Formats: sequence, C-alpha cells, structure tokens
Amino acid sequence: MSQQSNLSPSQGARITVIDALRGFALFGVMWIHMQQRFGIFSMGMMQQAESATPGLDSVIGWLTNNVFMGRFINIFAFLFGMSFFIQMDRASKKGVDFRGRFLWRMVILAAIGVVGSWFTYLEILTLYALFGVILIILFPLKNRFLMIIFALLVAGGPRWSGYVYDKFTAPEPVEMPAMPQMPARAPQAPAEGGEAIAESGDTSAEDGEAAPQRPQRPQFDPSQFEMPVSTFWSDAKANMTSGFMRKISYQMSSGRGYLTLALFILGLVVGRIRFFETLDEKHKRNVKLFFLSLAVWLGGVGIHALLPQPEFVWGAPPTAMSLLRTTLGDINMVTMSVTITLGFVLLYGNATIRKALDTLTPYGRMGLTNYELQGIIGCFLFSSWALGGIFSGLSATMLALIGILFYVLQILFSRWWLGRFKYGPWEWFWRSATYLKWQPFKK
Repeated sequence: MSQQSNLSPSQGARITVIDALRGFALFGVMWIHMQQRFGIFSMGMMQQAESATPGLDSVIGWLTNNVFMGRFINIFAFLFGMSFFIQMDRASKKGVDFRGRFLWRMVILAAIGVVGSWFTYLEILTLYALFGVILIILFPLKNRFLMIIFALLVAGGPRWSGYVYDKFTAPEPVEMPAMPQMPARAPQAPAEGGEAIAESGDTSAEDGEAAPQRPQRPQFDPSQFEMPVSTFWSDAKANMTSGFMRKISYQMSSGRGYLTLALFILGLVVGRIRFFETLDEKHKRNVKLFFLSLAVWLGGVGIHALLPQPEFVWGAPPTAMSLLRTTLGDINMVTMSVTITLGFVLLYGNATIRKALDTLTPYGRMGLTNYELQGIIGCFLFSSWALGGIFSGLSATMLALIGILFYVLQILFSRWWLGRFKYGPWEWFWRSATYLKWQPFKK
C-alpha cells in the first residue's frame, strides 16, 4: 500500500515509481471490476438495450479478457509483497523486529477488508491479510527457497498434487449391468368412430375429436419478474456469508489464490535484491529483462495455442491436458504481468514520460483508500436498491468510459487530498491503528 514519506530525495524517487506503478495497477483493477459490475447482480442486466457500438464492445471484451483480467491485480499483489519487505527492512535498520507489528497490521487490514466486503464481495483485502501472515512465516527463508515456492505455486503445484492424489486414491470404476430394452408399444386399435390413439406424449382423441395441442411455454418477460427486495444491509450480509464462501471457493478452485501468494513472495524477493533501488544504474539490465520476459510470454502464448483443447464434460474430473493448459495459462498471465511492470519501469526512466506517469503517484500513495472507494462507488452504481436499474444494463463500452472517468476523478481527488494531508484517510487510520497512536494527519 502507500509508503512512508520520511525518505531522502533519492529514496523518494524510488518510492515514487512504486507509487506510480501501484496507481497504474489500480486502473486495471477498476477496469475489470466495472466490466464485472463489481459482482453485483441487478435486473438491469437482463433489460440491457441493444448496444449502439457492438464492434467497440467486442474490442472492450477482448481487452478485458486478454489484457486486464488477472494481469493488473498481479501487479497489485506483487507491490504488497514489496511493501512488506520495505517495512521489515526499515525496522531492521533500527534494530527492531517488525514481524509482530506486521501481524497486528494484518489483523487491521482484515477488519478494513470486512468493511469493504459490505459493498462488494469482490473485495480482496481479507485474503491479502491472510497471505500477509503466511509471508511472515516465510520471511526467514533464503531467496532460493522462496523462489522454489514461487515456481511451484505458479506452476500449479497444489492443483497437480490434488490430481495425482485423486489418481492414486480413486476407486476402480464399476461396470453397471446393461439395462434391458423395453419392447416398442404397438399402436392401439382405433377408437370407435375416431382415429388411432397417438403415441406416447400426445393426448388420445375421444369421440373423433382431434388431440389438443401441447400448450406453449410463455416467453420470459423480465419486467414481470419480481426481484426479492434487497437493501444495503441484506446485500452486506450476503456478501459476508455466501459471497465470502463463493470468493474463497473461486480463489482456491481457480488457482487465483495460489498466484496471489506467489506474487507476494516475488515482491519480497525483488525487494531483497534492491531492484527498484538500482533502476537508474542498471538501465541495460532492465532492457534485457524486459525483452526476456516478453519473449517468454509470447513463446508461452504460442505453445498454449498449439496444445489440443480437451472436450469439456460437466462434472468430470480434470485431465492431464486440461491441467497443462491451465498451468501454462497461469504462467503466461504472470509473465505478462512481469512484462507490463518492466515496460512501465522503462517508460518511467524517460524524463518526459515520467512527468506524465507521476500524475499517478498520488493515486498510488492512497492505494488503500482508492481501492476501497472503487468498491463503494461500484456498490451504489449497480445495486438494485440504488442505481442498478440504470447502470447494470449499460454496454461494455459505456462501462469502460464510466470507469475511466471515475479513475480520472480519483486522481484529481488524490492530488487535492495529499496537498492538504500527509496520508489518505484509510492509510492514516491503518498507520495509527498499527502503532496504537494517532499519527499526524494535516500538513
């Protein structure tokens, strides 16, 4: 999240690129959540009018699935691991073991996440708090062991372990006896004065009358469907119960949770090797890493496209090929996130472009506040008890434009706020609760 500001000028520049990168990552998070309508269902989705820009909607959909989905939240998670190292490193230079304080800090983050989940169950901070505790446990390990864990998680180690376990423990299939074939029923003799009685499924005719036609199913009309009455508090309760369980199930079954923990670990390791502290001195290294990451990502995409697509059978256990495709897809997603991050770093090294990218720095410094504010605004836009009847039915293009507009307004708000206060509202509360002492707020 946001960093402390009592740094030397050179350190401040390094922190600035991290904050700008965090602000950039939150743009992708905003984009995805807007397209997902923050996970909030409303009848407005079923009453969507025909889009005026179907071609542009297709482009937005492609960008959502192939550029934004999973890639920018990876960067956000990576920077969380980086923040963990920065706090531990600063404390160690003062001779302080920060692990106990950081554990308490994760308890507070979980509480902030619970508040955020009142507005949308897509809120991720409660899981970040859990993974932060795991990061404390892993902190004493050396980098090579951490990178082994990172590789196993990205390669779907938990998923493959479950697959192998099921293979060795699954019972032998039992052959069921064949069901006897029932003889075809012969048509009955015609009724007196009438036609032959129809086959199964038709109503027999009596007294020579024609069989009545099967009634047609009425067409569904969303306007006649009564939604259960919902309120903010009923939705908040659902988000914290069934929504929370649905979120946990998705994180574990899809492997999204494993990737998040892996990115936490990568951020810790990158912090340890002082990568961001040597950006100016190691420009050639950064260029080489960018093109290496780009080549690995493009190569992985090509291999993934060549792998055969197994036939999907609902309820069937995964096959080795389906797991291989999923694993390669996860690796490609992580390498794309790394490529985007390195590309951002290279652009930030250009003095002219840096001025433009520095507009994201206030947004990133208030990353926690802005992330929570996204969920609050999304709740009011898409909930049925608020403005869901208007905004839920909008096209992908309109949702993207609204998301961009809100992102720009957040940048302006962040710049205005930090011109008057030292921290964002949630950052100030988090810092004060961490040290159990009210921190200076106004400048």
